[in-house]
Amino acid sequence: MQYSKLRENISSYFRGNDRLSKKELVCEIRKNFPNLADNTINVYISKLKKEGFLYTPSRGVYKTGSTKPFQPFISHFLQQIYNKIKNSFPYINFCVAETAWLNDFMIHQPFRNYTYIEIEKDAIESVFNFLNKQSKIKPFLYSDKNLFDRYLNDSTDILIVKNLVSEAPLTVVNNTTIPSLEKLLVDMLTDVELFSPQQSEKEVIIQNVINTYTINQSKLQRYAQRRNRKEELNNLINILSAN
Repeated sequence: MQYSKLRENISSYFRGNDRLSKKELVCEIRKNFPNLADNTINVYISKLKKEGFLYTPSRGVYKTGSTKPFQPFISHFLQQIYNKIKNSFPYINFCVAETAWLNDFMIHQPFRNYTYIEIEKDAIESVFNFLNKQSKIKPFLYSDKNLFDRYLNDSTDILIVKNLVSEAPLTVVNNTTIPSLEKLLVDMLTDVELFSPQQSEKEVIIQNVINTYTINQSKLQRYAQRRNRKEELNNLINILSAN
């Protein structure tokens, strides 16, 4: 009950302030909950961070989470591909995306953009064969890193088909299923060939995403664990928090 009330009031503690120190935040909380023990407050603050209601742009500093939704531009081609797959395979799990969706968080803009589709393992071959017949752009299976060296470096229009990791965090924008921001960040660290232009600025990207949007830490950590990138991700976040 106390935590629910604290969560409802959290934004009011920042009224007139862009950010608060840990000491200032605790002081504001105590105005409403004078009997809360220090350990309980720390547990509640940690829980608020995990749920995306608070985040730390730097060590010992807190900001409220943004309610701004992540809504990248979905091109006509991507929407068309999504609708074709959805109509022909209505019961499979899949999402569509572009690597360029991370460009807004970068300093130097890469010239290459990969359009890709992630499909559940059991249906990937059927959908790939379907796209070979239906898509104007030739699809490629994301099989190994040599794919990029052998076939894709000189291509301008690229459509990649890859496996969708089970329980991957997805979201829906304009009736189109796409990766969540949490998924995109972890995939950037994992699929380094697909996100090769982003590798030199991954710290910048993570920092700008955290500063712009509310990140669900539980969702982020869970997916990072599934992709064996939890340690790398947390190391990057800790370095950024220390700056």
